Formats: sequence, structure tokens, C-alpha cells
Amino acid sequence: MIQLGEMQVHLINDHHIMVDPGGAFGLVPRALWSPILPPDENHLVPMVATCLLVQHNGRNIVIDTGYGNKLPEKQKAFMQMRRPDGDLLAGLARLGLTPEDIHHVIPTHLHYDHAGGLTRFAEDGETVVATFPNAEYVVQRREYEDAMRPNERTRATYLPFNYEPLVKSGQMHLLDGDTEIVSSVRGVVTRGHTPGHMSVILESGGQHLMFVCDMASYAIHFERLGWMTGYDVEPLETLESKRRWQKWALETNAILVFPHDSQRPIGRYVLGADGKGVVQAINEPYV
Repeated sequence: MIQLGEMQVHLINDHHIMVDPGGAFGLVPRALWSPILPPDENHLVPMVATCLLVQHNGRNIVIDTGYGNKLPEKQKAFMQMRRPDGDLLAGLARLGLTPEDIHHVIPTHLHYDHAGGLTRFAEDGETVVATFPNAEYVVQRREYEDAMRPNERTRATYLPFNYEPLVKSGQMHLLDGDTEIVSSVRGVVTRGHTPGHMSVILESGGQHLMFVCDMASYAIHFERLGWMTGYDVEPLETLESKRRWQKWALETNAILVFPHDSQRPIGRYVLGADGKGVVQAINEPYV
């Protein structure tokens, strides 16, 4: 648990999967990324799905929700999905919380590995309902509009049953740009991975934390401006977003959380002896 001023921040991992490094590292040559994250015998690299629970002023806030429970078994097997400690809901249960206890849910964007847990199947196995029935959900309007009009590249990751029912019911509200979602919790547009991608900033007691999300899926992506995933639809926008927020991270000494990094999920961006920026890992256990 991270104590950030008066806030408590818990890291919960929804799943472990194995992915093709062409997605994880895009155009970066294997000779450069493989010493940092060696592939397995099938030439795959690991990804986790870090979600956050933020507790502040008596409110329980979930940031990102992982895959949820709606994926078919064939797809989970293809990704080699493992959940040794259970999913997001199991992590919340270890903290003594039920889905009914959550007040706010903030998906950074609507790709199915971040938004799959926004909804769930009811007991009949077919009806889709809100996973967190008492929560207010928020997402960027541009993200929702793109998710509802996917193209040939994005349609496999935008699955309307993850989010469309929430907008239709009025439980999910659409944001227009940078917004203070609740006191001390701010959503900021970090364009690049998607045009409507949002990172989340927490500020309390003069301390700062940024859930970077897929502006930099791994810590190494934040360190190196030219490194980004093959999933980014606007890679040059990703580069400029990182340039801006690198500067902010240095100025604020912020804690940074990277959603898919199994080795350095959390750290601070500092200047090394050579003057180059590096993410200095923080050893913070998951729930």
C-alpha cells in the first residue's frame, strides 16, 4: 500500500499473459529489448495488468479493471492467461471490499484488457450488467466515440458490451478533456496509444502519483521517447505526450505506475549520473 498524503493506493494485478514482442515493442529491434525483457522459448514476453484501488475521503475508486469475466476459454488459453492470486475482484475482496463498495470507476481507455471488467455476465451467463452497481463510471468522450466506431485495426480490442450498456443507462459519464474527477483525482488526456487515452493523476499532501497507463506500458517506454508499443495508433503523439510528462515527473518527483510491467510496475523518473532519465524502481507489493 502506498500512502500518498491522506490517500491510500493499492496495486492489484488482474492477470498475467504472454504476448508477441512485436506488439509490446513495435519497431524497437530485438537486440535492444531482449536484454531488458528476455523472451521465453516461444519468443513471447510477459504482461501483467495493474489496476489501482484509491481510498480517499471515504471514497473507494478503481482505476482500470482488467479483462473481467467475459472472455471465452479459447482466448484465455491463447494468451496463456494466469490468475494465481485471482482477478481484480479477488484483490478487492482481500481488502474487505465488494463491488457494491466502489464509488467511482475510471477506465483510462476502452481496450478490452483495461475495460473488460467494467461489466460482467449476470448469473444467467448472458445478460451484461455493471460490475460495480453503485459506482459512477467516467471515460473520455473521444475514447468512447472511437470505441463505438472502430476500424479494421481497432475492432478486435473495442468490445461494446464492455462499456456501451453503461453509457446507455447513464452510469458512465463522458469527459471532455482534462478533468478533476473527484477531489485530488484528475484525468489528463495523454494522446497517442489512442486519441482519447487518459492517464490519472493523484495529488495529496504535496505528493503526486500518475497512473501512466499505456502512454508507457512498460517503464522502459517512459525512459526512452522513441520506444513504444506496436498497439499505439498515433505513435508520434505518444512520443510528445511522454516528453511533456517526463518533465512533469522530474519536477514533481511523482510516483509512476506502469500497467503492464512485471519487473518495474512502479517507480520514479530521475536523472542518472550521465544526465539521462531513468525509472528508479520502487518495491511496492501487490494486494
